[in-house]
Amino acid sequence: MSAASSSGAEPTHPAAVIFGCAGETLGAQERRFFADADPLGFILFGRNCREPRQVRDLVSALRDAVGRDDAPVLVDQEGGRVQRLGPPHWRRRAAWRSFGDMAAERGLDRAIETARIAARDIAGELADLGIDVNCLPLLDVPAPQGHAIIGDRAFSKDPDIVAALGRAVCEGLLSEGVIPVIKHIPGHGRATVDSHLALPAVDAPGEALEADFAPFRALRDMPWAMTAHVVYTAFDANAPATASRTVVESAIRGSIGFAGLLVSDDLCMRALTGGPGARARAALDAGCDVVLHCNGDLAEMRETMRGTGPMSDRAMARFGNGVALARRARLPVTAGD
Repeated sequence: MSAASSSGAEPTHPAAVIFGCAGETLGAQERRFFADADPLGFILFGRNCREPRQVRDLVSALRDAVGRDDAPVLVDQEGGRVQRLGPPHWRRRAAWRSFGDMAAERGLDRAIETARIAARDIAGELADLGIDVNCLPLLDVPAPQGHAIIGDRAFSKDPDIVAALGRAVCEGLLSEGVIPVIKHIPGHGRATVDSHLALPAVDAPGEALEADFAPFRALRDMPWAMTAHVVYTAFDANAPATASRTVVESAIRGSIGFAGLLVSDDLCMRALTGGPGARARAALDAGCDVVLHCNGDLAEMRETMRGTGPMSDRAMARFGNGVALARRARLPVTAGD
């Protein structure tokens, strides 16, 4: 039993990690590992998703492995270049830049309502599969020299438009009971390299970063946020935000004021150094509540667990607050829905 011993001892918190899995079904070794490791939850990628019934079965198997019906299952279902669920079973989605363009051309109010409806539609597809967390919206503000990895995934170069559309997307997701994840806090838009491949460093002074922080500050009441694997030399010249206690405490929790569940971006990305266990420990020591390991490699997941302990009481409270918010925000089902 993963949550409590059969002797009647007090339940223990799940491990402070979210794992990917290898394929479309859960293998016996994976099932045993997840049962023993008891991660907080799981994340799905295109390799895991073939058609609706298969995805529902996989989601159920993952939750069964840890013995928790409330284990969160995440996905990056943005649209545009980042869409794990696609045709023919799921609708092809536009990149979010198109909503920023709509705001400029047809008015912000229209763009807000359209974004809210689009996000609710995405959330409906996810909820039907049992997926209850979407790593969306991006609140990054692209800079002229910024790398294309953000590009049209971002709403706009205007922080106010980013904040307004980001809130609309969060509201749309929550209306179907899906928890949004604002990313990549405190802002990836100035990074000149792709953090999947190398470590970006942003040398802008603190006052210049205020524009990057602004959308995150405006949505600091959201339940989850994902860190950026980016060095911000104004705060810490030696470590990316994910692994920097200074950035987490001074920028994310301090200046921005985010109080929800803080999850690292994928530990498998090349922006980070060291083995999986060391990466996990560095992120948790910096103040992340949960780490994210996505590639489904069983040996790496075992190594990650060496740097991971149980969720803290504070992290569990933040997780519970997000679940409660999604339940409160979910719109009632009416006849004909």
